[in-house]
Amino acid sequence: MTMYALSQLVIYLLILFVLGYFLSGYMLQRMQAPVSALESRLFSVLGMIGQDSKGNRAFGMNWKQYALAIVLFNFIGFLALFFLQLAQGRLPLNPANMTGVTWDLAMNTAISFMTNTNWQAYGGESSMSYLTQMMGLSLQNFLSAATGIVVAFALMRGLVLKQSAHLGNAWIDLWRCNIYILLPIAAIIAVLLMSQGVIQTLSTYMDVQTLQGDTQTIALGPVASQEAIKMLGTNGGGFFNTNSAHPFENPTPLSNFIQMLAIFLIPTALCFCLGKLSGNLKQGLAILGAMTVLFVGMYSLTVSSELAGNPWLAAQVQGLTDASVSGNMEGKEIRFGIVASSLFATITTAASCGAVNAMHDSFTPLGGLSTMLQMQLGEVVFGGVGAGLYGMLLFAILAVFVSGLMIGRTPEYLGKKIEPFEMKMVVLALLAAPLMVLLGTAISVMTPSGQAGIFNPSAHGFSEVLYAFSSAANNNGSAFAGLGANSLFYNFMLGLSMLVGRFGVIIPVLALAGSLVQKPRLEVNSGTLPTTTPLFVGLLVGTVLMIGALTFVPALALGPIIEQIWMLGG
Repeated sequence: MTMYALSQLVIYLLILFVLGYFLSGYMLQRMQAPVSALESRLFSVLGMIGQDSKGNRAFGMNWKQYALAIVLFNFIGFLALFFLQLAQGRLPLNPANMTGVTWDLAMNTAISFMTNTNWQAYGGESSMSYLTQMMGLSLQNFLSAATGIVVAFALMRGLVLKQSAHLGNAWIDLWRCNIYILLPIAAIIAVLLMSQGVIQTLSTYMDVQTLQGDTQTIALGPVASQEAIKMLGTNGGGFFNTNSAHPFENPTPLSNFIQMLAIFLIPTALCFCLGKLSGNLKQGLAILGAMTVLFVGMYSLTVSSELAGNPWLAAQVQGLTDASVSGNMEGKEIRFGIVASSLFATITTAASCGAVNAMHDSFTPLGGLSTMLQMQLGEVVFGGVGAGLYGMLLFAILAVFVSGLMIGRTPEYLGKKIEPFEMKMVVLALLAAPLMVLLGTAISVMTPSGQAGIFNPSAHGFSEVLYAFSSAANNNGSAFAGLGANSLFYNFMLGLSMLVGRFGVIIPVLALAGSLVQKPRLEVNSGTLPTTTPLFVGLLVGTVLMIGALTFVPALALGPIIEQIWMLGG
């Protein structure tokens, strides 16, 4: 890694941690505040609270009620977005007179935005009207992001509350998350992006004459508002097909830096929230430290691979004896360069955010492997809003369980005993995404319907399929490209992977939280495993890497690893 690449990383992390720390205080204040009289009346009118056996207003929910509310909330969002896409041709704010999309693409897209994946098998500016982009996609970016955050808060409450029957109220949590946290921060980011030249307009598409005398249609739209929540909510769906590589979405190095900060902002703040809620800030710092160690390692692999470039290609150019002279600029924007593109790629695949400012399909094999592996680790390297924290907490519980077995003690985490039921829920949640990734990839490369969408032969075509299912099942949304994913087969298979990858984790996490919240918090004693030390951070990092390696290295060997061997062999 060069000094320039290192300095970019250090500056980014320093600003991120400072912003995350201060944001955590605001988030806790809004999410944990008592229900005011005004809120109580409002929530009653909206039907967001119920009554207990004595007829009093009941704000609390057990884990089953909480999970049912989350599933119902997201299902309603899915239906609204699905039918909006089908009917967009007959609705206003349609500057290019776009027709409704096919039912299978509408289903895939609705699932994608509902699950915070934002996988796009279409070009935004050529497929979706302004109304669909604003009322459908942008709105769902808020709702899916809020879902992840409130589930993370439910798990944190399960870990810190003492013998409670409730995890909170899902409707109140969703309301507060959207109105008090996501909406105002997204508005600030949108204004900052507009100051850098990101467009925000309802004007119709423009026909202009090029220097060659041809006519070209320039797509416009309300981009900044969608871009802000797309990044803040780790959603990733681009208004334009080329996503954050498009100059209307990401015009300057400063807009690029703002977008990178927005992606990690809430995942970082939630780690501080964990520490503050538990009464020991070091608990949150340990989780944040493990995420940072993994992130720095993945960034180092990505940027060093891209700066090194292709040694075989460099050797063919007369006068170039060192591949680092050229680097790999293929698929990258000149206004960002290799370092900023590598940092963005590492951030977006670490955070379950499908936004890209460079084409990952054009990265070197090891650079592409890094982005793919971060998703396959479970999107816990900071991860999505909420999803990253509760995903890493699953690994933390697994780490203390393994440690407890080694020393012959009942494992504890944050004073809560980890017993068989908790471990069953942890295993169920950790197996959901890998099952869909490996099974979906295998079916795709072995069936005619799956093979029909693979346009690149050999190892790289396999990498594209593996990346697609890694992205879908881990709710990332980015793509390697080169795969014909807009077909009935892939729309269904990837849609199923997104559903299982989202709710196959959320439901066990809420069940885990429901079990933990009923337990007392035990006092620390001489036999308690410290979970705030560098040793535990190392144990947690090792657990994440061990699970990922055991699960995915054989598949990676058939794709990017063999590609790298071929490249070195010329």
